Amino acid sequence: MLFLLVLICVVTAIFRPRFVEPGNLANIIRWTSLYGVMGIGVAFVIITGGIDLSIGSMLALVGSLFGVLMAQYNLPPAAAIMMVLVMSTLLGLVYGLLITKLKLQPFVVTLCGLLILRGLARATAGGSSVGGFQRLSYLINYEWGSIPVPFLPWINEGYWSFHKWLPSRGDQPGHFALNDAGERISLDWYDWVPLHPPILYLAAIAIIAAIFLNWTVFGRHLKALGKNEQAARYSGVRTDTMVIISYMICTAMAGVAGVLFSIDIGSVMPSTFGNFYELYAIAAAVLGGCSLRGGEGSIIGVVIGTAILRVLQNSIEMWSIQELEFAVVGGVILIGVIADEIARRIIAQRRASQEAALLEKQNASPS
Repeated sequence: MLFLLVLICVVTAIFRPRFVEPGNLANIIRWTSLYGVMGIGVAFVIITGGIDLSIGSMLALVGSLFGVLMAQYNLPPAAAIMMVLVMSTLLGLVYGLLITKLKLQPFVVTLCGLLILRGLARATAGGSSVGGFQRLSYLINYEWGSIPVPFLPWINEGYWSFHKWLPSRGDQPGHFALNDAGERISLDWYDWVPLHPPILYLAAIAIIAAIFLNWTVFGRHLKALGKNEQAARYSGVRTDTMVIISYMICTAMAGVAGVLFSIDIGSVMPSTFGNFYELYAIAAAVLGGCSLRGGEGSIIGVVIGTAILRVLQNSIEMWSIQELEFAVVGGVILIGVIADEIARRIIAQRRASQEAALLEKQNASPS
């Protein structure tokens, strides 16, 4: 997946030099961070063998309620954020209880949640757009730093006239070129890509999630549950508790994403806000190595999968074929599922061959 991400970036940069402009790269990083928060949340559910189809509606309800609490009830932003996060986490608890105690299918529960939460979002906002997030824009758009990316000016040759070199001059280090307007532009070997707070949020959540999943008993139990729920239960794993916690984590991350998306976009239209976002989250998790059958998943893989989707979408915009966006997303999900199935079969065949060889060796050895 990392190779695929690099390949898409290189091909797009070659044919569409605007792709590697610092501003465009900054937008890709920011949106990857926002979508990555959702992807990490849904990964916990997918690892258990479940699914959550209500993420987009959850974003709409969180965004609408967040704006209403600040605008109509004059709550401080911190209190409003806390309330919507508690609400989203409790909805995950409801999902988990319906799935574990009433033995309802996750698909049915979350599909009903998709419809119910969207209706609640529209009722909360009164059918109109909710705004008032501009005063919190520093949580998204504040430029706290930047990173050097090599060779960006050289890749952007489509915007510079390289045949008009100007040599370096005394107090003006570096190389320069003239653009079509005759203005001198620096051609240093690197350029600076601005970074915004969302990358910090994603990094913190990803690190905590990776530790939680890979170095705790909970993570081992979660993967055991996804591999074989009955075997995990007989081994002493509290499977119902694991499922409930996984859905609470998923909806909590959807709540965080809802707050961040609301601030980033600046307004929330409850009838359209968050539409199809669950597809991006599920696709990112599948591309990142989360098996839809459960038992497997990687946080860093989810981040890479999210980056692939965002780079693909940006490339589609660069090529001006936006009408194919959903087709590409659907194709990516299908490819991920096919690859997962093929990988599972290959692993199963290898395991069967190894077990057969071991059994044959044991039978051939003297008793």
